[in-house]
Amino acid sequence: MTTVDSWPVEVSLVEEDGQTRAEARLTRDGVGMIGRGLARRNPDDQEVTQIGEEIAAARALSDLAHQLLSDAAGQIEGITHRRAHLAL
Repeated sequence: MTTVDSWPVEVSLVEEDGQTRAEARLTRDGVGMIGRGLARRNPDDQEVTQIGEEIAAARALSDLAHQLLSDAAGQIEGITHRRAHLAL
């Protein structure tokens, strides 16, 4: 049997004073998870908004991915009663 599912992720960005903050929100089965990321611009660098957004978004998505792996590891450990070793 083939199962198809969709998990939309919403990434929001805020830039202020040379810093870009990102939140990646995933809601599935009524439960929400939020990954957070931050990018800081070196004051000597040119201001290119897109670069800070991409870095902050990547970090937020990475944080979310680590949370998902940790959650899956916890579920595996609950079933097997052995430590789960998952890597990203």
